[in-house]
Formats: sequence, structure tokens, C-alpha cells
Amino acid sequence: MNRIDKLFQSKKNKILSVYFTAGYPTLESVEQIILLLEKNGVDMIELGIPYSDPLADGPVIQETSTIALTNGMTLNHLLLQLKDIRKKTSIPILLMGYLNPILQYGFDRFCQMAKEVGVDGLIIPDLPLSEYETEYKRMTDANNLKTIFLITPDTSDQRIRQIDDLCSGFIYMVSSASTTGKMNLFDDHQLNYFKRVAGMKLKNPVVAGFGIHNRKTLEQVFTYCNGAIVGSAFLRELQRSQSVEDGVKEFFKSFRQ
Repeated sequence: MNRIDKLFQSKKNKILSVYFTAGYPTLESVEQIILLLEKNGVDMIELGIPYSDPLADGPVIQETSTIALTNGMTLNHLLLQLKDIRKKTSIPILLMGYLNPILQYGFDRFCQMAKEVGVDGLIIPDLPLSEYETEYKRMTDANNLKTIFLITPDTSDQRIRQIDDLCSGFIYMVSSASTTGKMNLFDDHQLNYFKRVAGMKLKNPVVAGFGIHNRKTLEQVFTYCNGAIVGSAFLRELQRSQSVEDGVKEFFKSFRQ
């Protein structure tokens, strides 16, 4: 069974997933960060493949992507780094990346390599749902990879149900139509969106991301969703800290207060 499915079977709610950019702060810090996050109670890891034009990402993730690329991170190098990760952890790992570099690598080859190193799912924000259904789904299915699609406040109920019917793993609920980054608390418009999706009784779990940066925003999300993805807030702590260990420590301090 896919590790994402196992997670949601064993823990229905309050799933905490953390995103970080592969190759930041250093080229070889990927494994260290994964193991430290798991040690501190994170349930799932979203590994960002750095890209020069990350359309959905805010300034923090864009900056870390630029540094990671300068450090020498590539898709091929990341997959090589992960080849022994399953000897050390069973935490679900997803790769988040944009379609163009994956196509340059070869989509089928990418899926095969992802399976080989123990990746459990993919998030490709610019992959059209129709193309996934007709061209790529057979490749992800053949390699037991969950393909996660994003929804926003502007996504119609019809499309949400289409994604829910076509995909498995979980649905990534983007909290707002803006890019990733910090907001104080979710407003009534966003909370009504959370309530609307929760009321649809979807077959897949719903995990929210974008704008979750402290305990209060995390608890707001946990009220309506099965889990939360935190990215920019974690990367900010890595930026501020002298070491990866200090960054992880400060991140969890802010979320446990």
C-alpha cells in the first residue's frame, strides 16, 4: 500500500506536512532535513524541485529555489540523493515540481525513478487535469505514485468533484488565489471556502496549504481539513538560523506556542 494511504488510514486528522526546497540551504541537506522533521513529529514531507520560474510560489520559495539551483541542485541529483532514504525513514515523501523540467527528464523515466527511490506522490501545479487523465495517469498509476491536484477558492464544485473522482491520495486545498506566503489569519471568505469544501464530503482527504505560518492559522485549518502543509514559514526559519538544526528547532517552537 502507498505510504500516503497508510498515513491517512492511521491518522485521519491533524496531519502536518512540511514543504522545503531541495538543495537549500545546502546541496546535500535534503536527507538531514527529512530526518529532523520526522524526528519532530511531521507526518509527511513535500520536497520542492527548484525551478527558475515557480509560478505558484511566493518570494521565500522563489529565493530558496534560486539558491538551490546555484548550489547545483537538479532533478537527477535529487533522485540520486533519495536512493537510500528508505533505509532510514518510512515517512511519506512527495515531489513538487513544474512540468517542463519533468518532461525534459522524461515523464515515464521520472515516474520509474521516483518509485525506485521510494517517492509516494507528485504535485505538479501546471499539469492540466485533462492531459493527466489521457497521457500521464497510466505512468503514475503503474509506479504507485499518487498525483495530487490543487484547488483554490475559485475552483468550481464540478471541477473539485472531477478531481476527487479521478485522483487519490489527498486534495491540496490552496487557501487563497494568491501565491504562497504569510497572512495573519484566514478571513471569512477563506473560512467559508473551507466550510464549502468540507461540506462536499469528498472521498479523498483534504490538506490545506499557503498562508499557514503559526499555531493560530494551523488550528484554523485543522478545524475544517484533514491536514496542513507548511512551507514558507519553515524556510524562513532556515533563512534566519545558523544551522539546519537551529532552523528546525525554531520552527517547531513557533508552531507549538
